Amino acid sequence: MRELSISLVVFAASLFAADRSVDPTFLFRQLSKVAPKAADVSGQKCEYRPLFAEGDSEARIARGVARYGEITVRAGGASTPVSYPREEQIYYVVSGSGKVLYGDETQAVRPGDFMYLAPAVKHGLSTDGPAPLKAIVMGFKIPQNKEIPAPGKLQKANADEVKKQVVGNHPPSTLFQLMIGDVKSTRDRIAAGLTVTSLFIMEFAVGGTNFPHHHDREEEIYLLLDGTGDMVAGPGMDGVEGKFPAKPGDAYFYRLNTTVGFYNKKGGDSKIARILAVRSLYPFGDRP
Repeated sequence: MRELSISLVVFAASLFAADRSVDPTFLFRQLSKVAPKAADVSGQKCEYRPLFAEGDSEARIARGVARYGEITVRAGGASTPVSYPREEQIYYVVSGSGKVLYGDETQAVRPGDFMYLAPAVKHGLSTDGPAPLKAIVMGFKIPQNKEIPAPGKLQKANADEVKKQVVGNHPPSTLFQLMIGDVKSTRDRIAAGLTVTSLFIMEFAVGGTNFPHHHDREEEIYLLLDGTGDMVAGPGMDGVEGKFPAKPGDAYFYRLNTTVGFYNKKGGDSKIARILAVRSLYPFGDRP
């Protein structure tokens, strides 16, 4: 009888294990393979491709990130203006030119422009040129217990205006352009983030790396803009870095404490690689 009881327990445990799913520590998307989906910004000449969070099949994995994807506005079109009472957003213009609407303001935008979009302010993108405007849109949830300051004028700059520098313990083979930091930042071009802690571009020399590392309080997203190499996402059982061949358009979402990094390709047709990266605070009052 004792042997039968043990067998039943083992059998029940195996059934439970078979049905149990474990959340991934990181997510991978290739921008060119993500289909457009209807979203609140969509219009007749505007489409949205969701990479992470809102609109993505694994939206629940991202906790502090509300949305991350690409807006494409075709010639003569515009996105539907939106506003979110407890969500801050960032636009980064990848290609094309046009205008950004921000409250009662309208300003011209061009490739390399990045801008902070405060909670509750209506905003959107439009273009009147022959080429489509493509921008990465990033949204981040504001915790209920965090006070939201009154919005000011649109804060916008261009990556060409941001100096390249070595940061922290990272090697000189990677240069950082610090674009948007939190409201207390003294080193970033724009200091405005409530949940966002850092928006930056990393430029990797041939064979360069930023030394794989992890963050214990922040989620992070990497988008490879130019170049090829190996994206680092998580370690194996032996602690060795997980490396994945990467090409432009590859995007990775990293949960807390996931190993994150990049190694630029060496030799042959290697060239400088660039990654657009953003870090944001995990909502610690809402652990999974």
